[in-house]
Amino acid sequence: MSALFGPVVQQGYVVPDVEAAMRHWLARGVGPFVFVDISNFPGSYDGEPIMAAMQAGFAYSGDQQIEVITPDASHPSIYKDFLKHTPQGGLQHLAFWVDDIDASLAELDQREVNYKVWQRYGEPPDYQAHAYIDLADAPGVMIQLMARSDFYDMMFGLLHEAARTWDGSTDPIRVMDPASGSLIARR
Repeated sequence: MSALFGPVVQQGYVVPDVEAAMRHWLARGVGPFVFVDISNFPGSYDGEPIMAAMQAGFAYSGDQQIEVITPDASHPSIYKDFLKHTPQGGLQHLAFWVDDIDASLAELDQREVNYKVWQRYGEPPDYQAHAYIDLADAPGVMIQLMARSDFYDMMFGLLHEAARTWDGSTDPIRVMDPASGSLIARR
């Protein structure tokens, strides 16, 4: 448990090949994965507006979410930076739920924590969905602050239930049907 944000809810791995990473975890019995091809997700990188593009897979092991991300190399991002310095990939961030990102950052300011916000996602201009920070005095694995929302509660609830009821082999990689919100086998 983090004394700053509570329990870690996600391990985020940035990898050169999202398909290979999902197979890696599936071989270890972690799954099923939900694959998402993300494009044009508004955000900011080092203070500049971006439209993020990446492929990601999400699964659960108990209450711990595993995320694997392969960034689109043509877009600036913390993920692209990570692969530049760690081409084989690895653990890039630990995520925590927060009620309000700016309030959480203000709390860090009050505690005089020396950090930098590297990337944010959500609707401009305030990008309130996610914030990725690194600590200047102890750089390395970033911290992702994820703002609670009805959408994320629904999505992560579906993933958690899929993992809880998975038989270890049926439909190991799925996608979310945007029309119904249900998980379907990937063809």
